[in-house]
Formats: sequence, C-alpha cells, structure tokens
Amino acid sequence: MKRYLTLLVEYFLQYAKVRLGYQGDFIISVVTTLVATGFGLGVVLLLFGRAPRLAGWSFDEILFLYGFSLIPMALFNTVSINLYYFGNAYIVEGKFDRVLLRPVHSLFQILCEQFRLESLSDGAAGVVVVWYAAGRLGLELGLIGWLSLGLAAGCGFVIYLSVFVLLTCVSFWMEDRVGVMPPVYNMIAFGRYPLKIYNGFLQFLLSWIIPFAFATFYPSAHLLRRVEYTPYFWLLPAVAAVFFTLGVALWNRGVRNYASTGS
Repeated sequence: MKRYLTLLVEYFLQYAKVRLGYQGDFIISVVTTLVATGFGLGVVLLLFGRAPRLAGWSFDEILFLYGFSLIPMALFNTVSINLYYFGNAYIVEGKFDRVLLRPVHSLFQILCEQFRLESLSDGAAGVVVVWYAAGRLGLELGLIGWLSLGLAAGCGFVIYLSVFVLLTCVSFWMEDRVGVMPPVYNMIAFGRYPLKIYNGFLQFLLSWIIPFAFATFYPSAHLLRRVEYTPYFWLLPAVAAVFFTLGVALWNRGVRNYASTGS
C-alpha cells in the first residue's frame, strides 16, 4: 500500500508539472468546468422557481445535496479519463501491451497515466455550496460532521470508480471504441435529487444495481438529519468495498483474457 501511495503522488506531481506548463489552457479548462457547474445550479434554481418543495425537500436541502454530489464526482473525474478511452486507446490500438510490461498493477497504471486536474475545482465548489447551504439550514456540522462528509465523499468516489471499472472491463471481451459508459455516466445526475421522485424500479436500480444513490443521496440525507436514511449511511463503506472488490476481480479476469493485438 505504501508503495502505491508513493507512486500515486509521483504520478500526480509529474502530470501536474506537465499540465501546468500550459497555464492559459489550464485556466480556461477550470473556468469552463466551473461554468458548467454553474449551469447545473441554475437548473436547480429554475426547478424551485416553479415548485417551492420537491418530494418534501426544500431548496436549501437540494442545494446541499447538489453541493455534496460535486465532491465525489470531482475526485472520480480527476482519475477516470483513461477509463473512457480504454477500449479504443488501450485495447484496439494495442497500448495495453506496454502497461503489462511494468511491475505495477495495470488498473493502477491506467488510472494514473493521466489526470483531469481541472475537475478538482468542482470539488472545491462543492465544499463551498455545502457550507453555504448548511449555513442557510442552520445545520452545524462540526468536526464530526465534516469528517463524516469526507468519509462519505471518499466512499462515493470508490463507488463511482468501481462501477465504471466494471463497465470498462467489457472492452476485454468486446472491442468497442465507444464502450457502454456514456449512458450510465448520465445516470449519475439522478443521485442529485431526492430518491422519492423516482419510481420503485429506479430507486432499486440506483440503490442496489448501480448504487449511485449510495454515492450521493444517502450520505447527504444522513447529514441533513433525515433519520429514515441513516441505516443506508452505515452501509456505505460496505457497498463501496463490495463494488471495489468486484471491479478489481473482473479487471484481473479481463487481463487474463487479454490476447494482445497480434501486431
């Protein structure tokens, strides 16, 4: 574990040096990311311009939920860029052979070869939105509350990463340049709103099949003192661990199935 943490820091610092070498491009990327986040908040404002409450949730509660959702999403977006291009760049074009030659786990290398640094600005924005919404709600998080929020965000990040690793593994058996990730990625937005606005099937899907509700909704509901969701909050580490284990296991099996390009 210590070796991989050291390698992660070295990978990150090296890529940051390269990325920040083009400061103008990086600043534009950060601004673009924040503008997109602003548009998302604008949708929430428009929604509550038509209805003062949504499934019993106030505007400030939805704002808190939206802000929290940005934090694990920002962490995921920072390390996941190579998962989107894995089928095309690594399998179809044969770059995965190079990865297998190194004495480091192949999934770790795929995640760390490139970072989307501008996505971290979304995480910072999420913390600000959570702090602002908590203040408006009169919610005193305190040290324990912020530590719980950090733990929940970390588990949410692991859940997002694990789900998309599982989807990426499809490329080991099907050489698809696009992959199956885009439609599932769009489902992440479902976790930014109260689960009760969806029908029973979607609630079950988002909780137990593609557990995006555990990544955002259930932790936020717990922090907002919605006691009916507290049991789901305590299940969060277990859900993250189970899906992470499944993701790594399927990845390892896919690697064993990989037969190179033959070129």
